[in-house]
Amino acid sequence: MRICKKVLIVVLAISLFVSNDLLGQDSTARNTITKRAFYKSLILPTTLIGMGLIIKGSDIEHNFNSVIRSNKDEDLLYVQTHIEDYLQYIPIVAAYGLNLAGVKGENNIGNRTALLIKSELLMAAIVHPLKRFSSVTRPDGSTENSFPSGHTAQAFVAATFLHKEFGKKSIWYSVGAYTCATAVGSMRMLNNRHWLSDVLVGAGIGIASTNLIYYTHRYKWSKKTGKTVVMPTYGNGPGLYFCYNFR
Repeated sequence: MRICKKVLIVVLAISLFVSNDLLGQDSTARNTITKRAFYKSLILPTTLIGMGLIIKGSDIEHNFNSVIRSNKDEDLLYVQTHIEDYLQYIPIVAAYGLNLAGVKGENNIGNRTALLIKSELLMAAIVHPLKRFSSVTRPDGSTENSFPSGHTAQAFVAATFLHKEFGKKSIWYSVGAYTCATAVGSMRMLNNRHWLSDVLVGAGIGIASTNLIYYTHRYKWSKKTGKTVVMPTYGNGPGLYFCYNFR
């Protein structure tokens, strides 16, 4: 089970690195995000994408995949399950669950949902055309849509979403989110469905997509609630004057 321990260490190390790097950003979701903070937020995903492109098709990548395959049947039978199909969405469920539990995020429900939907759409608009036109064969030889990893991209969109909304509340929300996302990418490789480059590029796309949406979002649904004015009136008879200011 030595390979299992090594994979676990890698997952935790990457998740801690990612969450600590992103917590150094201005993660305030509203329009106080500066250009400098936004450019800083692109460093990590650009690095991941660059690393993926550099090792794509290299001996390093093939040797890495060979090591995983050689140990899979012996030590990693449990990864035959498809838990990553569900794990990729856990940070999103957690974000709304925290809200229901009374933990307030950076945005209200309207802005938060709009940010998530737009992040998902941007990620999909990047990943699916790349899969189609790159025509990279999966490690198991099943199909030719391996690059980049859609599961990993989805997982890191979800993780970055949770980080943006609740990362300032506690670092452990971010650590948990990125641990889930990194585990998804690891499982895709352990299941022989993706190359290392697929996972690295997918992670970079997921993070960059969410950061870009948070930077450009116009926040039409303000966090501020409207003011209500209620006062007694007397015209033809006693009554109440009610006014709600939506602005």
